[in-house]
Amino acid sequence: MGKKTLLDWPVFRQLRAKDPFGRDRSTQSEKSKNLKPRISEADRMVKSVCPYCAVGCSQRVYVKDEKVIQIEGDPDSPISRGRLCPKGSASEQLVNSSTRVTDVLYRAPHSTQWTKLDRDEALDMIADRFLEARKKGWQDIDEQGRRVNRTLGLAGLGGATLDNEENYLIKKLFTAAGAIQLENQARI
Repeated sequence: MGKKTLLDWPVFRQLRAKDPFGRDRSTQSEKSKNLKPRISEADRMVKSVCPYCAVGCSQRVYVKDEKVIQIEGDPDSPISRGRLCPKGSASEQLVNSSTRVTDVLYRAPHSTQWTKLDRDEALDMIADRFLEARKKGWQDIDEQGRRVNRTLGLAGLGGATLDNEENYLIKKLFTAAGAIQLENQARI
C-alpha cells in the first residue's frame, strides 16, 4: 500500500469523479468495495411469516445446504413493506440457536424429570388423550332436552404465532370433534 496523499482524501476523489453527493465509487473504501451481501451464497429463498406477534410481517428466509443463513423482511409485503421489529430481525437466532430444543420432551404426572419421546409415540399419546377427553365430556342432549352433540371435554386455544389459515383448520378440527370452547388470536 502506497503513501496516502491529500489527493486521496475522499472529498477530492468525489470532486474529481463529479460525484457531489458521494454516492458513487469515489467514496468507497477498499473494504467496502470487497463487501458482498450475506444472502449471495444462498441456494434458495423461501417466503415465510414472522412467528412472534399477530401483525404477520412477511419474511424472506435464505437457505444454503438446508440450513437457514439469513432472515430479512419481505419488501413485497403490504403489511411490513420489508421492515421487521427487533424480535423479527432476530428470527434467524431462534432457528439456529444452539440451545433450541429439538426433541419431544414429556414429563409424566407428578414427575420432576423430563424424558425424550419418539415423535410417533408422542402423537399417539396426544390422539389417545384427545379421544378420551372427547368421550368423557360428550353430551348428546342438554338439560332442556335439546340435541346438542357436543363435548365440553375439549377446548382449543390458538395463538398469535399461528396465521389465520392455521387457526381456521384448527377450528374446523375442533368443531368436527364436537368442541364448542374455541378461542384464538388470529391474524386478520
